[in-house]
Amino acid sequence: MTTALGIDIGGTGIKGALVDVDSGELLSDRVKLATPAGGEPEAILATVVEIIAKLGGVADGVPVGVCFPAIVKNGKTMSAANVSKKWIGLDAEALFEKTLGRDITFVNDADAAGVAEVRFGAAKGVDGLVILTTLGTGIGSAMIYNGVLVPNSELGHLEIGGKDAETRASFSAKERSRLSFHKWATKRLQKYYSAVEFLFSPDLFIVGGGVSKSHEEFLPLLNLATPIVPAKMRNNAGILGAAALAVKTPEGVA
Repeated sequence: MTTALGIDIGGTGIKGALVDVDSGELLSDRVKLATPAGGEPEAILATVVEIIAKLGGVADGVPVGVCFPAIVKNGKTMSAANVSKKWIGLDAEALFEKTLGRDITFVNDADAAGVAEVRFGAAKGVDGLVILTTLGTGIGSAMIYNGVLVPNSELGHLEIGGKDAETRASFSAKERSRLSFHKWATKRLQKYYSAVEFLFSPDLFIVGGGVSKSHEEFLPLLNLATPIVPAKMRNNAGILGAAALAVKTPEGVA
Protein backbone atom coordinates (compact mmCIF):
# COMPACT_ATOMS: atom_id res chain seq x y z
CA MET A 1 0.00 0.00 0.00
CA THR A 2 1.31 3.43 -1.02
CA THR A 3 0.09 6.35 1.04
CA ALA A 4 0.15 10.12 0.54
CA LEU A 5 -1.55 13.15 1.99
CA GLY A 6 -3.87 15.13 -0.27
CA ILE A 7 -4.79 18.75 0.44
CA ASP A 8 -7.48 20.53 -1.60
CA ILE A 9 -7.51 24.33 -1.28
CA GLY A 10 -10.64 26.10 -2.49
CA GLY A 11 -12.11 29.56 -2.29
CA THR A 12 -14.45 28.64 0.58
CA GLY A 13 -12.96 25.51 2.15
CA ILE A 14 -9.70 23.61 2.60
CA LYS A 15 -9.80 19.85 3.12
CA GLY A 16 -7.29 17.08 3.54
CA ALA A 17 -7.01 13.35 4.11
CA LEU A 18 -4.54 10.48 3.99
CA VAL A 19 -5.01 8.42 0.81
CA ASP A 20 -4.15 4.93 -0.34
CA VAL A 21 -3.03 5.94 -3.83
CA ASP A 22 -3.20 2.34 -5.06
CA SER A 23 -6.93 1.98 -4.39
CA GLY A 24 -8.14 5.59 -4.05
CA GLU A 25 -9.52 4.93 -0.56
CA LEU A 26 -9.30 7.49 2.21
CA LEU A 27 -7.27 6.12 5.11
CA SER A 28 -8.32 8.87 7.53
CA ASP A 29 -11.24 11.13 8.19
CA ARG A 30 -11.54 14.01 5.76
CA VAL A 31 -10.71 17.17 7.71
CA LYS A 32 -12.24 20.37 6.37
CA LEU A 33 -11.78 23.95 7.58
CA ALA A 34 -13.02 27.23 6.18
CA THR A 35 -10.70 29.13 3.86
CA PRO A 36 -9.57 32.26 5.74
CA ALA A 37 -11.28 35.48 4.67
CA GLY A 38 -9.23 37.20 1.99
CA GLY A 39 -7.42 33.97 1.07
CA GLU A 40 -3.92 35.32 1.70
CA PRO A 41 -0.96 32.91 1.46
CA GLU A 42 0.17 32.93 5.09
CA ALA A 43 -3.37 32.47 6.40
CA ILE A 44 -4.08 29.59 4.03
CA LEU A 45 -0.77 27.96 4.89
CA ALA A 46 -1.60 28.22 8.60
CA THR A 47 -4.93 26.48 7.91
CA VAL A 48 -3.15 23.67 6.06
CA VAL A 49 -0.80 23.25 9.05
CA GLU A 50 -3.88 23.02 11.29
CA ILE A 51 -5.46 20.35 9.08
CA ILE A 52 -2.29 18.25 9.16
CA ALA A 53 -2.14 18.63 12.94
CA LYS A 54 -5.74 17.40 13.21
CA LEU A 55 -4.82 14.31 11.18
CA GLY A 56 -2.14 13.52 13.74
CA GLY A 57 0.59 10.94 13.36
CA VAL A 58 -0.95 9.29 10.27
CA ALA A 59 0.30 12.23 8.20
CA ASP A 60 3.91 12.08 9.42
CA GLY A 61 6.58 11.53 6.79
CA VAL A 62 4.28 10.77 3.84
CA PRO A 63 4.41 12.61 0.47
CA VAL A 64 2.12 15.63 0.29
CA GLY A 65 0.15 16.85 -2.72
CA VAL A 66 -1.62 20.21 -2.65
CA CYS A 67 -4.09 21.37 -5.28
CA PHE A 68 -5.02 25.00 -5.72
CA PRO A 69 -7.27 27.15 -7.96
CA ALA A 70 -4.51 28.65 -10.09
CA ILE A 71 -2.21 28.03 -13.00
CA VAL A 72 0.79 26.32 -11.39
CA LYS A 73 4.10 26.37 -13.24
CA ASN A 74 7.31 25.01 -11.71
CA GLY A 75 5.75 25.31 -8.27
CA LYS A 76 4.69 28.94 -8.74
CA THR A 77 1.07 30.08 -8.73
CA MET A 78 0.65 32.25 -11.82
CA SER A 79 -3.00 33.21 -11.28
CA ALA A 80 -5.54 33.27 -8.43
CA ALA A 81 -9.24 32.36 -8.47
CA ASN A 82 -11.36 33.34 -5.43
CA VAL A 83 -8.26 33.93 -3.30
CA SER A 84 -5.87 36.83 -2.69
CA LYS A 85 -3.97 38.28 -5.66
CA LYS A 86 -0.84 37.88 -3.52
CA TRP A 87 -0.68 34.33 -4.86
CA ILE A 88 0.11 35.56 -8.37
CA GLY A 89 3.79 34.86 -9.08
CA LEU A 90 4.31 33.32 -5.63
CA ASP A 91 6.71 30.38 -5.25
CA ALA A 92 3.99 28.49 -3.40
CA GLU A 93 5.59 25.07 -3.50
CA ALA A 94 8.78 26.35 -1.88
CA LEU A 95 6.77 28.27 0.74
CA PHE A 96 4.83 25.14 1.71
CA GLU A 97 7.98 22.98 1.73
CA LYS A 98 9.77 25.41 4.05
CA THR A 99 6.86 25.59 6.48
CA LEU A 100 5.95 21.89 6.46
CA GLY A 101 9.54 20.66 6.39
CA ARG A 102 9.01 18.12 3.59
CA ASP A 103 8.70 17.85 -0.19
CA ILE A 104 5.42 19.11 -1.64
CA THR A 105 3.78 18.61 -5.03
CA PHE A 106 1.73 21.72 -5.84
CA VAL A 107 -0.79 21.44 -8.72
CA ASN A 108 -3.83 23.05 -10.30
CA ASP A 109 -7.12 21.86 -8.79
CA ALA A 110 -8.77 20.80 -12.07
CA ASP A 111 -5.61 18.90 -13.03
CA ALA A 112 -5.79 17.05 -9.72
CA ALA A 113 -9.45 16.19 -10.32
CA GLY A 114 -8.60 14.87 -13.78
CA VAL A 115 -5.88 12.63 -12.39
CA ALA A 116 -8.30 11.30 -9.78
CA GLU A 117 -10.81 10.35 -12.48
CA VAL A 118 -8.14 8.59 -14.57
CA ARG A 119 -6.69 6.71 -11.62
CA PHE A 120 -9.85 5.86 -9.71
CA GLY A 121 -12.97 7.11 -11.47
CA ALA A 122 -14.80 7.58 -14.75
CA ALA A 123 -11.70 7.37 -16.96
CA LYS A 124 -9.99 4.39 -15.34
CA GLY A 125 -8.75 2.07 -18.11
CA VAL A 126 -9.44 4.60 -20.89
CA ASP A 127 -6.59 5.06 -23.39
CA GLY A 128 -5.93 8.15 -25.47
CA LEU A 129 -6.94 11.70 -24.61
CA VAL A 130 -9.27 12.33 -21.67
CA ILE A 131 -10.54 15.85 -21.08
CA LEU A 132 -12.19 16.67 -17.77
CA THR A 133 -14.14 19.89 -17.41
CA THR A 134 -15.55 21.24 -14.16
CA LEU A 135 -18.67 23.37 -14.58
CA GLY A 136 -18.93 25.80 -11.68
CA THR A 137 -18.15 29.47 -11.14
CA GLY A 138 -16.01 29.11 -14.25
CA ILE A 139 -14.88 26.12 -16.30
CA GLY A 140 -11.80 24.26 -15.11
CA SER A 141 -10.14 21.64 -17.29
CA ALA A 142 -7.63 18.81 -17.25
CA MET A 143 -6.09 17.01 -20.22
CA ILE A 144 -4.57 13.57 -19.72
CA TYR A 145 -3.08 11.54 -22.58
CA ASN A 146 -2.38 7.85 -22.00
CA GLY A 147 -2.15 8.49 -18.28
CA VAL A 148 0.17 11.52 -18.54
CA LEU A 149 -1.12 14.88 -17.34
CA VAL A 150 -0.72 17.87 -19.67
CA PRO A 151 -0.98 20.63 -17.04
CA ASN A 152 -2.66 24.03 -17.00
CA SER A 153 -4.89 23.59 -20.05
CA GLU A 154 -7.38 26.37 -19.06
CA LEU A 155 -9.94 25.32 -21.69
CA GLY A 156 -12.59 27.41 -19.97
CA HIS A 157 -10.90 30.45 -21.49
CA LEU A 158 -11.21 29.39 -25.11
CA GLU A 159 -12.69 32.23 -27.14
CA ILE A 160 -15.93 31.10 -28.76
CA GLY A 161 -18.04 33.57 -30.69
CA GLY A 162 -15.83 36.40 -29.50
CA LYS A 163 -16.45 35.61 -25.82
CA ASP A 164 -14.55 33.80 -23.08
CA ALA A 165 -16.25 30.39 -23.05
CA GLU A 166 -16.77 30.18 -19.30
CA THR A 167 -18.69 33.47 -19.26
CA ARG A 168 -21.36 31.74 -21.37
CA ALA A 169 -21.18 28.03 -20.59
CA SER A 170 -20.28 27.73 -16.89
CA PHE A 171 -22.90 26.73 -14.34
CA SER A 172 -22.78 30.23 -12.85
CA ALA A 173 -23.59 31.62 -16.32
CA LYS A 174 -26.63 29.32 -16.45
CA GLU A 175 -27.76 30.61 -13.07
CA ARG A 176 -27.13 34.28 -13.92
CA SER A 177 -29.15 33.98 -17.13
CA ARG A 178 -31.83 31.84 -15.45
CA LEU A 179 -31.57 29.20 -18.16
CA SER A 180 -33.31 25.85 -18.03
CA PHE A 181 -31.10 22.77 -18.24
CA HIS A 182 -32.43 22.23 -21.77
CA LYS A 183 -31.55 25.71 -23.01
CA TRP A 184 -28.17 25.71 -21.24
CA ALA A 185 -27.26 22.36 -22.79
CA THR A 186 -28.52 22.95 -26.33
CA LYS A 187 -27.49 26.60 -26.70
CA ARG A 188 -24.42 27.01 -24.51
CA LEU A 189 -22.82 23.64 -23.64
CA GLN A 190 -23.30 22.20 -27.12
CA LYS A 191 -21.36 25.05 -28.68
CA TYR A 192 -18.60 24.75 -26.08
CA TYR A 193 -18.07 20.99 -26.21
CA SER A 194 -18.33 20.94 -30.02
CA ALA A 195 -15.52 23.49 -30.19
CA VAL A 196 -13.31 21.54 -27.77
CA GLU A 197 -14.08 18.30 -29.62
CA PHE A 198 -13.10 19.85 -32.97
CA LEU A 199 -9.82 21.22 -31.60
CA PHE A 200 -8.62 18.16 -29.66
CA SER A 201 -10.54 15.05 -30.85
CA PRO A 202 -10.63 13.54 -27.35
CA ASP A 203 -11.50 9.92 -26.57
CA LEU A 204 -13.59 10.85 -23.53
CA PHE A 205 -15.12 13.91 -21.91
CA ILE A 206 -15.72 13.87 -18.16
CA VAL A 207 -17.94 16.52 -16.58
CA GLY A 208 -17.36 17.49 -12.95
CA GLY A 209 -18.45 20.27 -10.62
CA GLY A 210 -21.45 20.26 -8.31
CA VAL A 211 -23.91 20.32 -11.22
CA SER A 212 -22.65 16.90 -12.35
CA LYS A 213 -24.99 15.46 -9.70
CA SER A 214 -27.77 16.49 -12.10
CA HIS A 215 -26.06 15.08 -15.20
CA GLU A 216 -29.24 13.30 -16.35
CA GLU A 217 -30.76 16.75 -16.91
CA PHE A 218 -28.26 17.95 -19.50
CA LEU A 219 -25.60 15.47 -20.69
CA PRO A 220 -28.08 13.37 -22.77
CA LEU A 221 -29.04 16.55 -24.65
CA LEU A 222 -25.54 16.99 -26.10
CA ASN A 223 -24.82 15.77 -29.63
CA LEU A 224 -21.14 14.77 -29.75
CA ALA A 225 -19.05 12.05 -31.37
CA THR A 226 -17.04 11.79 -28.15
CA PRO A 227 -18.51 9.91 -25.17
CA ILE A 228 -19.32 12.30 -22.32
CA VAL A 229 -19.87 11.06 -18.76
CA PRO A 230 -20.21 12.54 -15.26
CA ALA A 231 -17.27 12.55 -12.87
CA LYS A 232 -17.32 9.94 -10.10
CA MET A 233 -14.93 11.31 -7.48
CA ARG A 234 -16.76 14.60 -6.86
CA ASN A 235 -15.90 16.07 -3.42
CA ASN A 236 -12.81 13.90 -2.96
CA ALA A 237 -11.36 14.46 -6.45
CA GLY A 238 -8.87 17.16 -5.44
CA ILE A 239 -7.61 15.23 -2.42
CA LEU A 240 -7.22 12.00 -4.39
CA GLY A 241 -5.55 13.58 -7.41
CA ALA A 242 -3.16 15.72 -5.37
CA ALA A 243 -2.14 12.69 -3.31
CA ALA A 244 -1.64 10.58 -6.44
CA LEU A 245 0.54 13.24 -8.06
CA ALA A 246 2.69 13.43 -4.92
CA VAL A 247 3.81 9.84 -5.54
CA LYS A 248 6.05 9.78 -8.59
CA THR A 249 6.00 6.78 -10.92
CA PRO A 250 7.04 6.21 -14.55
CA GLU A 251 3.41 6.32 -15.74
CA GLY A 252 3.29 10.04 -15.15
CA VAL A 253 0.23 10.56 -12.95
CA ALA A 254 0.97 8.57 -9.82
